[in-house]
Amino acid sequence: MNRQATEIQETKMPVALNRLTLYARDVEGTVAFYEKHFGFQVLRLPGDRIVELVALNGGANIMVHAAAKGVRTGQVTVKLVFDVEDVSGFCERSAANGLMFSAEHLADGYSYANAKDPCGNNIQVSSRAFRKAD
Repeated sequence: MNRQATEIQETKMPVALNRLTLYARDVEGTVAFYEKHFGFQVLRLPGDRIVELVALNGGANIMVHAAAKGVRTGQVTVKLVFDVEDVSGFCERSAANGLMFSAEHLADGYSYANAKDPCGNNIQVSSRAFRKAD
């Protein structure tokens, strides 16, 4: 364990990843995309520049923030992965709603498919969380 992790553990500070910030050129289009295709609830607070997308079934919330002119969007350094038990079924329903995923890929006991959101951010649906232990 590294020194920082040891210090956090020694002070018993609870740490959890509960929010991700997406910088978007099209805030409204991005909000609508995640609301429509992944069922997030939109939370807008008066005077707040950030639109928070609340995960109703647990998991991390997504905070959508307007990208500054100098911010390059759509980089491949982050991929949002959504756990779904039935990747094929999810992709079929998504296609009917206008979201096209890549071909489904099979991995070690699970499958996944990739797409991009309106800002070019990588997204994935994966059944990895539901794979059976050998």
